Amino acid sequence: MATHLKNLSDFSHTTVPSAKPFRFGIVVAAWNAAITGALYQGAFETLLKHGALEENIIAAEVAGSYELISGADLLLTHQQLDAVICLGCVIQGETRHFDFICDAVAHGIAQVGLKHTKPVIFGVLTTDNQQQALDRAGGKHGNKGDEAAITAIKMAQLNLDLKG
Repeated sequence: MATHLKNLSDFSHTTVPSAKPFRFGIVVAAWNAAITGALYQGAFETLLKHGALEENIIAAEVAGSYELISGADLLLTHQQLDAVICLGCVIQGETRHFDFICDAVAHGIAQVGLKHTKPVIFGVLTTDNQQQALDRAGGKHGNKGDEAAITAIKMAQLNLDLKG
């Protein structure tokens, strides 16, 4: 089914483990705050819905999507966390800035996860326009924050399972 025809945040086809035993970090970019706020709300509520304890969710705000990289690194350095969710929104403009930021953020978030051997989840919208961002931040295509939270829970459980 084409992406434009469905809610991408439908998890009825999969089993989600309990989030209760885990501690999560959420790093959210302040830039495009209406979008990132909705992503944060989705992630936070999804973690709670699946059993995470509110006191086991540490939130940090950073200036923009580029700063998600150092925000995630700082959280993992200073907190005992099982996974970190990075939430941001980069909307295409008239310059190549979009390409450079998206590429740097994707690579940087991956590197933080490898450095700390912890799941660091890419919950960054990279859209052509504001409407596409709204559609993916609680609109007709679901909420990328929900998706990022489910991914964090599943990856935290995988990490626990592999440790034995």
